Order: sequence, then structure tokens, then C-alpha cells
Amino acid sequence: MKHTEQFHQKHILVLGLAKSGEAAARLLHDLGAIVTVNDQKPLADNPQAQKLQKEGIHVVCGEHPTSLLDGKELVVKNPGIRYDNPIVEEAIKRGISVVTEVELASKVSEAEIIAITGSNGKTTTTSLVVEMLKGSAREPKVAGNIGVVASDVAREATADDVIVMEVSSFQLMGTSHFRPKVAILLNIFDAHLDYHGSKENYVAAKKKIVENMKEEDYFVYNADDPLVSKVAAETKATPIPFSRSTVVKSGAYVDGETYMFRGEKIVEKGDVVLPGDHNVDNVLAAMSAALLMGATKEQIHHVLSTFSGVEHRLQFVGTAFERKWYNDSKATNILSTTAAIQSFTDPIVLLAGGLDRGNSFDDLIPALQKVKAVVLFGETKHKLAQAAMEAGVETIVEAERVEDAVRKALDVSANGDVILLSPACASWDQYRTFEERGEAFVTSIEGLQE
Repeated sequence: MKHTEQFHQKHILVLGLAKSGEAAARLLHDLGAIVTVNDQKPLADNPQAQKLQKEGIHVVCGEHPTSLLDGKELVVKNPGIRYDNPIVEEAIKRGISVVTEVELASKVSEAEIIAITGSNGKTTTTSLVVEMLKGSAREPKVAGNIGVVASDVAREATADDVIVMEVSSFQLMGTSHFRPKVAILLNIFDAHLDYHGSKENYVAAKKKIVENMKEEDYFVYNADDPLVSKVAAETKATPIPFSRSTVVKSGAYVDGETYMFRGEKIVEKGDVVLPGDHNVDNVLAAMSAALLMGATKEQIHHVLSTFSGVEHRLQFVGTAFERKWYNDSKATNILSTTAAIQSFTDPIVLLAGGLDRGNSFDDLIPALQKVKAVVLFGETKHKLAQAAMEAGVETIVEAERVEDAVRKALDVSANGDVILLSPACASWDQYRTFEERGEAFVTSIEGLQE
């Protein structure tokens, strides 16, 4: 870790705990900052805050007085806290910088960073890059939105490592000096508009991944996505396009049955076990970044011939009652669910629903025409039912929660069907995380067999 002096004796407010807030508070404290932590959960029920307090960090819990900003020079906020939060709004009004924890990680990291973002495919691509870099000259360290706090990883990483970091629009919006060595932008789709307020704001957040990059850095981007290509035209980084429809000689592409990179054969398409056309993009992006950072073709081939997906992302749970069950709980938007549906040729019973972000599901209707039945739950079930009716889905069933939906999906399915949890919505109306929702799905399937 770089022992920077820029935070020494600075008065800093850490807003919101969870894993990232706790890590940020501890890092700043160790770097000599005068830290105040503010969290909504009362201190008596907040073991994280209690632990930080015992370590000598000032903690204020259960309320959010704007007076906490008095004398502060920086706010580090949890990425889940919106910018219309009163303290955040007041900080911006006072001219106090508001950043997220990944900004801190980039300031203290000795290791170069591969940063991966996009509306869809981030976790799969991040996992692929990590696996492809294993055994190369530099050890890959996974971090970021994939579940490992970036500043914790940056503490331990050395110049002999490379940090592979999944970053969300929430995290990127709170950056000012973040500069990866390699940035990947997979796609841009209407997502998280409830948080960002508009598509323009969402795109602006995604663009921050390249804001500070230089010519000696690399921008791996989806040349098939017009918005992403526009970002590529504006960056100073060396552009590395990938495309599943066009030969892009300066980047990665598919030539017949072969995955290529800069004109060199990397792996045969038939050797790649990851299902779904959308995963072609993820493979092209991942192998581009990995090769740029020293991965071998042999390791890439090994990974692509064995890697079948990540948990909660088109995860094959197993066969039960002669149905094939897939957990795609991480599909929190229409694009992800559309891609999941298009990955199968067998009849599909779709489980979908969740938090209502105010959007319609009109864009999902073409994909729903491939579905034989839907079982819908959560706040959006009535909206999704309307979309399913317009798509001509024959069987539309409503359930309370995922656990109930599993039993109803079994009832409306037949032998050989795919039963797919791919919600097209966030989980927060009924579950704390998409992981919790996916685990409820898996557990419920196991319960059917008892």
C-alpha cells in the first residue's frame, strides 16, 4: 500500500457503513485522518460501529444531522446512498467533495487496476479475467462490486499484483481521480434510473471509468454498442474494441468458429462452455484485458473450456422432477433477463419480479414471446403480468415470494422444461440482496425433493 500523506489530519466523514464504509473508515484512520462515521442503524444494534468506536474512531449512529459536515474536508459515502440524501446534498452545496470507497482504493494501491463496468455482464467478465490471469507474471486480486471491498484489497496488493475490480455506476459516480490501467465497458442500457435520475446521468457515471486514463492505458469496449463506441471516441486511452458481429483487427472478434485477438487465434468457439450469445461479449472483453496484462493463451483456453458461470448468474442449479433449474437472480434489469431467455431453446417457465423502479416492461415483451409460462412475485408482478399478456404468454401465475413461486413453477411446467429465475428487477422489496433471493430459490428447490 502507498503510504500517502494526503489524508493525514484531514477531517473526513464516512457516511454509511456496510463492508465498504467500515473498510474506508479503518483505512482513513490508519492513514492519519480524523474520521467520523455516520450510520442509520442505532449503535446498540450496530456491531460494526461498536468495533470502530473501540478502535478510536468517532461514531454517530441512528440520526444524520447535517452539523456533522461542519469542518469536514471530504465525505466518503456508501455507494448505495443516493445523491438526494440530505447530508450528501448539503455537502455538495458546501463544496465538500463526495467520493466512494473505490476512489480511496485507487489512491493507495501499488498494483495496477483492471476496472470492469457495464449494465450487464460485469460479474461474469470480472470472474473470467481473474481466472485467465492466474499463473501469469502478476497475481490477480479480485475486488469491488463483486463482493470484496476494494480498499481492503488495495491495502495488501503489491506492484507484483494486478487488481481486477468490478465497478458499478454507483461507485464510479463518486470518483474524481480514479485511473485504471485497463478499463472495460461492456454495454450501456437503461438501468438504475431511479438512482441517477436520467439516462444521461447514468451514462455520465459510466464514462467516469475513462475520465483520467492516458494514452498508455487501454480501453476495452463493445464496438457493437453505439453509446459505448461514443465513449471510446472521447477517451485518451488506447482503444481496444471487441465485436461479435464485425472483424475489428485492433481488438477481439469472432472469425467463423474462432475467437481472435489482433489477428491471432486464441480459442475455438466449440471449446467455450459458457452458454448464451451475450456471453460471447464477456469472453471477448475478458480475454482482451487478460492478454493485455500478460495472460497466456494456454490459460485462457483452460478457463474458457471449464468455466460454466458464476453463482446467481445463469447458474445451473441442477435437474429436479425432470426439469432443469437455473438461478439468474443477478438479472436485475430487462437486458439481463432478455439475454437469459435467449440462452435457451427448451421451453421456459420464467420466475420474475421484484422492486418497482417505475419503469415499464415493454422492452421485455419480445423475449417473453419465447416463454411458455411466467410466475411473478414482488412489487412489479402486476406490471409484468400485463407485459406477459401482451406477449401472448399462455400461463400467467402470481406468487407472493420466490419460495412460493418455485412450487407454482413446478405445477405449471412439464418434463424437459427450463425453470429460470431471472427477475428483471432488484430484490430490495422482499430480500436484502440478489444473493439472498437466489439462495431462497435454490433452497426452495431442495425443499421440493424432501
